[in-house]
Amino acid sequence: MTDDLRICFIGDSFVQGLGDPEYRGWPGRALPVLGVPVTAFNLGVRRDTSANVLRRWAEEVGARLHPGADNRLVVSVGSNDAMPQEDGSGPRVGHADTLANLAAVLDGAHTIGLAAMVVGPPPVVCGGPEHLARLLTLVPDQRALCAERGVPFADVTRALAEDPVWTAEAAAGDGAHPGAGGYRRLAELVLAAGFGDWLANGR
Repeated sequence: MTDDLRICFIGDSFVQGLGDPEYRGWPGRALPVLGVPVTAFNLGVRRDTSANVLRRWAEEVGARLHPGADNRLVVSVGSNDAMPQEDGSGPRVGHADTLANLAAVLDGAHTIGLAAMVVGPPPVVCGGPEHLARLLTLVPDQRALCAERGVPFADVTRALAEDPVWTAEAAAGDGAHPGAGGYRRLAELVLAAGFGDWLANGR
């Protein structure tokens, strides 16, 4: 790891940290715990699906890379994919397409020598049991996809769905996004999944 560590966090509103009164989200809580000097770029966009992230990642991340720096990418997609379409006809992005989109991002990152990590999709409380069931079906396949590529994967979905702080804060807010406590819990799960080791050991 060089002195110039750059991390792009890309995904949806859970990456962005929507609902956090401190505007830190989980990246802003995980990084200080590690005590590592880092330039962090939060590229989370509300309502983005994996298809949206696939369309924009190369340009947005590419503009933030620097030759000679330790450039990293953290991706989290799937929560919005599993939400129903406006007409209720099914998920916004199907299971197979979500996996294909994630694979395309990871393979593109590998092509340019960018080390990546994936954080599983947090549950949307107001999405109900059907949404959670879709995510719990998606997560093992995301994990397997990452394992095939040697990419670390943080499994957070079930733990957050069963976490009283996450669920209570989301329910008290907009039904989806927690407050400071929920994002703190998400940061703890990502750290427990080896986020610090990934930063320390590189590829």
